[in-house]
Amino acid sequence: MTPADPPAPMPPAVMRPLDFRRQDEATMLATSTHLREVMRTRRSVRSFATDPVPRELVEAALEVAASAPSGAHRQPWTFVVVADPEERRRIREAAEEEERAFYADRAPEEWLRALAPLGTDDVKTHLTDAPWLIVMLRHRWTVQPDGSRSKNYYSSESCGIAAGFLIAALHQMGLATLPHTPSPMGFLTEILQRPEHEQPYLVLPVGYPAPDAVVPDIDRKPLDEVVVWR
Repeated sequence: MTPADPPAPMPPAVMRPLDFRRQDEATMLATSTHLREVMRTRRSVRSFATDPVPRELVEAALEVAASAPSGAHRQPWTFVVVADPEERRRIREAAEEEERAFYADRAPEEWLRALAPLGTDDVKTHLTDAPWLIVMLRHRWTVQPDGSRSKNYYSSESCGIAAGFLIAALHQMGLATLPHTPSPMGFLTEILQRPEHEQPYLVLPVGYPAPDAVVPDIDRKPLDEVVVWR
């Protein structure tokens, strides 16, 4: 047998100077304090107003999301932004069908007990009330220009970071969101006509809270319960 040819050497990385401006510690602390106070008010909202939201606000937040780090810089994501009422209606109908099955048959009792304090159910008005739906899709592999496939690295982790960037950006500009992951989400691939390598990852309604919106009366864990200093 003839041994396989060795892989071609990787081209050298192209480097450029880092654009970084060191700030004084007082400014750094003020910035972090402001961000902390803003993010403390973030809540997942299930009741949205139908008021329109300018497209440029959503675009600005998506630019923040797309700046997130990713494994091997593959940027393994697509954001499909849905405003069309008919398409959102179809998404809601399909999502509620899956959610009814989830609450009735699929979810173990322990999971339902965990969800009980949040007041969730199979009615998903946010999918048609919010003026925008952002559907994030994870690239299971990258399709090269010649049609071949190449592996993506840490694609789930990368998408999680980008989703966090997106939620934080939208909240800071004054918009409400709700991370929604109906299970399974295959219906999104069909409705949105996405290619095989794009797997639905997250549905994020975006808009203003309804005037009568309420949220569960719950608290976040204090820092000393989630941080260990060594």
